[in-house]
Amino acid sequence: MKLINHYLLLLPLIIFTSCNAQKKEKNGISLKDSYKKDFYIGTALDVNQIEEKNAKEDSLIKKQFNAITAENIMKAMFLHPSKDKYDFATSDKFVAYGEKNKMFIHGHTLIWHSQLAPWMAEIKDSTEMKAFMRDHITTIVSKYKGRIDSWDVVNEALNEDGTLRKSVFLKTLGEQYLVDAFKLAAAADPKVDLYYNDYNNEEPAKRKGNINLIKKIKAGGGKIDGVGIQAHWRLESPSIEMIEESILAYSALGLKVAFTELDITVLPNPWDLKGADVNQNFEGSAKMNPYPEKLPDSVQVKLAERYASIFKLFLKHKDKISRVTFWGVYDGQSWLNDWPIKGRTNYPLLFDKDLKPKKAYDSVLKLKEIKK
Repeated sequence: MKLINHYLLLLPLIIFTSCNAQKKEKNGISLKDSYKKDFYIGTALDVNQIEEKNAKEDSLIKKQFNAITAENIMKAMFLHPSKDKYDFATSDKFVAYGEKNKMFIHGHTLIWHSQLAPWMAEIKDSTEMKAFMRDHITTIVSKYKGRIDSWDVVNEALNEDGTLRKSVFLKTLGEQYLVDAFKLAAAADPKVDLYYNDYNNEEPAKRKGNINLIKKIKAGGGKIDGVGIQAHWRLESPSIEMIEESILAYSALGLKVAFTELDITVLPNPWDLKGADVNQNFEGSAKMNPYPEKLPDSVQVKLAERYASIFKLFLKHKDKISRVTFWGVYDGQSWLNDWPIKGRTNYPLLFDKDLKPKKAYDSVLKLKEIKK
């Protein structure tokens, strides 16, 4: 009974804040305008959004965000499908979209072990791999020289313990591939900002490995301007303290810090289950998909509080942060609906499946109201 009474007391507040968020969105208040003096507010675009196929989505993107990342279409398997063929058709549209709307344009990604074209993954010879990297990086970065503002040069090169991932690049070229990638990108466009991007690199062991990686790139003569923290986070973790320690540690290296793929899962994770086999098939499990129709108001409140605490920290260190990019525009398009378990309904972003602002959106804007 006490729990029910507590919920009934909260209900008017929940309804009010939800309506307030929608009212603010309608009244022209936006994320990009509220944070324009602090850092870029970005989003990842899928191919339909790049091609402006949905007018309602397009309107929301243009209103709320001033930075864009291509969610998939600039990855190697799409841009460079065969050894002698590049396909820039959709990436040209992506860059044109950003230019038309005066947005900061981020390129994602040049060197990554995943989503390679099959022919790339089969390279065994160091000479052939060097030739591939030189051609791939130089061709792509040169094409968009002066048009793309920053690049993820190398993506996810680290294991969770901070050691280097045994990718096809490491196996054929050793650690030198990291230095070479940044040198090649800088040579193709000396003015573009170059980032190393990874997930969980706010965790102490991986952070230490990331710092060592950055130092080696610099010592080898590579140009690196920033580090991307992907920020695929949870309601309870990582701690604000851990995130802050990472901002300070990376900034101390003279780097810009970007939060590049921000979303917050509200669903249980199979890795958190005692004795769970991550390869186990959890599809169709009610336990692992607890909110198939709607996110409970109590969880909406937790999500809003989590986003508020994160953005409060971002504002505290706004002098060190270049960009905060959400991984998707709205809940319905989030990759978390299908990972790590397919067919779930997740609610990780600031806009719901109907493109309406959530309580979390209001909590992020409220921080700026307090400052004014």
